[in-house]
Amino acid sequence: MRLLTTTILAAAALPAYAADRELTVFDWAGFEEPSIFQAYVDKHGDSPTYAFYGDDDEAFQKVASGFKADVIHPCSQMVGKYRDAGLIEPWDTSRIPNFEQIEERFLDSEVFRDDQGVWFIPTDWGATAIAYNTETVPAEDVASLGVFTNPKYQGRTSLPDSSDDVWALAYLATGVTDWSEVTDEQFQAAAAWLREAHANVAAYWADPSEQAQLMASGAVDVAWSWNDGVVYLQADNYPVGFQREPAEGSSTFFCGYVNVKDGPGSEDKAYDFINAWLEPSAAKALLDTIGYGHTSAAAMATIVDEPAVAEGLAEIDAPVLAQTPNDPELRQRQLAEFEKIKAGF
Repeated sequence: MRLLTTTILAAAALPAYAADRELTVFDWAGFEEPSIFQAYVDKHGDSPTYAFYGDDDEAFQKVASGFKADVIHPCSQMVGKYRDAGLIEPWDTSRIPNFEQIEERFLDSEVFRDDQGVWFIPTDWGATAIAYNTETVPAEDVASLGVFTNPKYQGRTSLPDSSDDVWALAYLATGVTDWSEVTDEQFQAAAAWLREAHANVAAYWADPSEQAQLMASGAVDVAWSWNDGVVYLQADNYPVGFQREPAEGSSTFFCGYVNVKDGPGSEDKAYDFINAWLEPSAAKALLDTIGYGHTSAAAMATIVDEPAVAEGLAEIDAPVLAQTPNDPELRQRQLAEFEKIKAGF
């Protein structure tokens, strides 16, 4: 399975399709849906050219190694890494009319905005929680994150091949809801829990489509999932539940776009792309196709009454670990330890 995953990721840096060659977007699979940035398509007659990745750290390594793109779609905790490496430049928010509609909570960090400018345009947010087969997994089994270490589900679980997401899970499972300050004792407890959970893992999924396929095929019954994996399963009429309120809690994340320094394409089209994303109409397309929320207050106002919002994005009565920027040294330590765990050490 690791060989298969490696193959998938190696292919992911290649353009999925060449469309508008004057703008290359390096993105997560699924976000190429034209309805999300319809205003761009309406103006230019085509979508940008897309290349895909399955993990934030993998994307960074490819760009740092010379892969050329114009905009990249990292989640919040990766922005500082791009900045520190000198790979991105600030956005000119005077060219982004709907910038003021972005909710302040998504910009509340000097990593994103400082006296040098705005380095990150947050666009989308979601949750990571327990996806499960409601016909084979009793509700009481997913009332706790212990389902991932329960011997009953040995060889029946799937976790993301993403260091940030698995560590968020492990911290929650061991009683940590804030990863901005993690002690060595807390790190070691989370690592021990991850090793225990690893024994139940049938496969680490590289992207939500793979996760959905693993569940739809019957290979696994329980997964640590983003919203989009659940949306894909619902579209296939799979009996999926999304438990965001286990006793220990679940996590949230938000992502957005950074402007690559010396990108090969059109800077004007990069701004057209961001402006299309920030149109209020983008929220409905984002929710319907991927299940995510929008960072714009005006956009979210257009979908506030949608059932999917209540199901996957509403406030919950359980602890929440927010996957916001954390210590880069801790992230690197987590990444190295996760690789050991996957290798069986």
